Amino acid sequence: MSVLVNKDSKIIVQGFTGSEGTFHASQMIEYGSNVVGGVTPGKGGQTHLEKPVFNTVKEAVEKTGADVSIIFVPPAFAADAIMEAADAGIKVIITITEGIPVKDMMKAKPYAKERGATLVGPNCPGVITPEEAKVGIMPGFVFKKGKVGIVSKSGTLTYEAADQVVKAGLGITTAIGIGGDPIIGTSTKEAVQLLMADPETEGIVMIGEIGGNYEAEAARWIKEQGNPKPVVGFIAGQTAPPGRRMGHAGAIIGGADDTAEAKMKIMSECGIHVVNSPADIGETMVKALG
Repeated sequence: MSVLVNKDSKIIVQGFTGSEGTFHASQMIEYGSNVVGGVTPGKGGQTHLEKPVFNTVKEAVEKTGADVSIIFVPPAFAADAIMEAADAGIKVIITITEGIPVKDMMKAKPYAKERGATLVGPNCPGVITPEEAKVGIMPGFVFKKGKVGIVSKSGTLTYEAADQVVKAGLGITTAIGIGGDPIIGTSTKEAVQLLMADPETEGIVMIGEIGGNYEAEAARWIKEQGNPKPVVGFIAGQTAPPGRRMGHAGAIIGGADDTAEAKMKIMSECGIHVVNSPADIGETMVKALG
């Protein structure tokens, strides 16, 4: 049992023959992910990385039975790529592209949802179920199989948390990088819900950042459920000044509840084990699991 992706996932790459798509697809194949082909309009019928290239997602799904797609399409065309994947019946759409216009995402997000697809991202590192499938850009060697799930808004902090959890001897079930844009397909709460429902996941690491209310929403839901599994939380951007955008497009303090301090307070009140530094994630999880 894993969340979103596993060894049986049939993965296609949209933007397959571009430089980003080529580099990361080859890394995913090397990791052992079941990449069954890719899509680049106008290049259908060719072979790339020893995999078939298709002109459309629909054709790729018909020929390969693909159920997961990863998108490396330039920002101006990425929302169309999301909607094309959803139309073709892809169930998990992971969008790596950064800088997709907000108005495009306002259209693509509900479009994917209405068609029963789970959209992860955009502007995210992807999803990895260690030793089964890496659908993203994360360094696979950091992740080892185990019993802790990770939900993170930050790419690099996903890797740091994974490293801490692995070094603590716990390992990882699935890590979900949800992305840092203002509009993303899967929220912190939705990702936490997936891991809470996974029988192999015994504890969860939740990494957030300033801006928005995703973490507070997730924390309140966890409390309402009676804290079924221990959650260790960290918020990035503790020294960020109000009104200043920090890194991610979604990381800007708009109101009093958007600060790292306010989020950490809400999380603590909801029974989450909040750490002040990512360096404490591993050992705090060990203690929380008891």
